[in-house]
Amino acid sequence: MSRLTFKYRLHPNRQQREKLQTTLDVCRELYNAALQERRDAWAAHRKGIGFVAQANQLVSIKEIRPDVAAVHSQVLQDALRRIDKTFQSFFLRVKRGQVPGFPRFRSKNRYDSFTYPQAGFSLNGRLSLSKIGNIKIKLHRPIKGEIKTLTIKRENGQWYACFSVVVEPQPLPPNNKVTGIDVGLSSFAVLSDGSEVENPRLLKKQQKRLRRAQRRVARRKRFSKRWTKAVRIVAKIHRKVFNQRNDFQHKLSREIVNNYGLIAVEDLNVKGLSRGILAKAVHDAGWAAFFSEAVVQS
Repeated sequence: MSRLTFKYRLHPNRQQREKLQTTLDVCRELYNAALQERRDAWAAHRKGIGFVAQANQLVSIKEIRPDVAAVHSQVLQDALRRIDKTFQSFFLRVKRGQVPGFPRFRSKNRYDSFTYPQAGFSLNGRLSLSKIGNIKIKLHRPIKGEIKTLTIKRENGQWYACFSVVVEPQPLPPNNKVTGIDVGLSSFAVLSDGSEVENPRLLKKQQKRLRRAQRRVARRKRFSKRWTKAVRIVAKIHRKVFNQRNDFQHKLSREIVNNYGLIAVEDLNVKGLSRGILAKAVHDAGWAAFFSEAVVQS
């Protein structure tokens, strides 16, 4: 069994947008409060607090906080699971001798999603969310597999539904054709039969527009409404490039995997190349993401 994510655009009305934002704010506040409680407990008593102990407090919190009571219980529990996983990852990095990076508080701009782990949502023409309502959703492709979780995400002022599903892997038909792939900057990829794939240079095509948007940010007073709006425009340009690159790589990797049974690629130090004088061009090409996409497709 394998997991896939299906992402769809939501079109909530004004009242639903307010409820989505309120849910996000409550989850962020709960996440930060749980982090503070863990820090205080360790500083005062050298004692750790786990997920179960913090989740047990939700009932009493709901009695005094109507805004918390207005959020689905599993959504609240998931916010506490996030901080618990963050601490687990922190301790694992400490154990491995890596730079640990202590868990940080999340600002409004660094907490952009909440999750229904098991229940509280249904899909029947519209997306029904518990305590939020029936939201219009753009189902541009059918969902395949068994839905396990639903994550509601905010990106550049827009809302999206991300369904995590479990699907049965579909084996590809036998294929004895072999090819090798040599990636580059002048051409995105050259196959062993000599065929070339043009480098789309998506970031470079948006460079002029991006520079204008970044200059607009620099002229604004930091954290003002106009500055926030200008920052959102920059983020929107980067998001467009990201989506275009994903689409290009997905279609190309799908075509290659369908046509060849064995695919060999060069062992590139992409991380090292991305630090040199060609860093921008290497990031624009996105070789590492392309190789990862090919592995997923196969």
